[in-house]
Amino acid sequence: MTINLNRISKAAFVSAIFCTSSPFVSADEAQLADMSDPMAVFDQLGGGISDRGINIKYGQMYDTNSDVTMGMNIVEVKGIAGGMLGWSDTVKPDDSIDSVRFRNFNGNITNGRGKQIDVNYDVERESLDASYSVMQALPPLKNFNLYPFAGVGVNVQNNAIDTYQNGQAVVDSGYSIPGVFGQIGMYSKLAVTDKIWLNYNPMFLTTIGGSDFYKNNAYGLGKSNITMHELIASYQVNPRLNFRYFANFSDEVSFRDGQHRLEFNYQF
Repeated sequence: MTINLNRISKAAFVSAIFCTSSPFVSADEAQLADMSDPMAVFDQLGGGISDRGINIKYGQMYDTNSDVTMGMNIVEVKGIAGGMLGWSDTVKPDDSIDSVRFRNFNGNITNGRGKQIDVNYDVERESLDASYSVMQALPPLKNFNLYPFAGVGVNVQNNAIDTYQNGQAVVDSGYSIPGVFGQIGMYSKLAVTDKIWLNYNPMFLTTIGGSDFYKNNAYGLGKSNITMHELIASYQVNPRLNFRYFANFSDEVSFRDGQHRLEFNYQF
């Protein structure tokens, strides 16, 4: 089972309560949200080019009907025109889209805690991962911020392999739920200057239930768990616009063979 390596790219989380000033700034206020904050909530449009095609992203805040929470929905489409524009040697890009991702985030400004629903559909494999996670902002240490999280998720596949009998795959015809998984990790930010910052976002995933085949092979043959890594370098052009470089890899895929992309993000 392939987990989208962009999974850990978080732009919709609530800001830490421990910060000296609240980064919860709506688009209606004079001050814009701090786009370098991994937990900032704001209306946005993003896009870019990766080794697997073009990615586009749209995020919009919504009213949570509460004075102490803020929310945002983000929709992403990834891998557009990969056959023409992609250059990956790890996979063979095609001109269909690779995946569609939807995220819903709700954060509490009184305790620095956020909750997220993350749904990612792999078009080629006809496989969907849906997860629910909770994260907590920790007190900053000078120019370093840390946000640990934990969650659970479910996998849905079309024609999933249920087991092997006499060397032949037994397929569960149609869409089914092969199993469930757990995840734990962190988001982090290191501010280098006012305009430059770095992120390192590791995440460990493991199967926790389901068919025998899923539990033993969800992340590759004989792999019931995997550690994902994401490195990001960002430059803030002005309060509304930034450019970012992403590298996503794992303990199974090297940095060189992982996914690499450049993107812009614009705050409305």
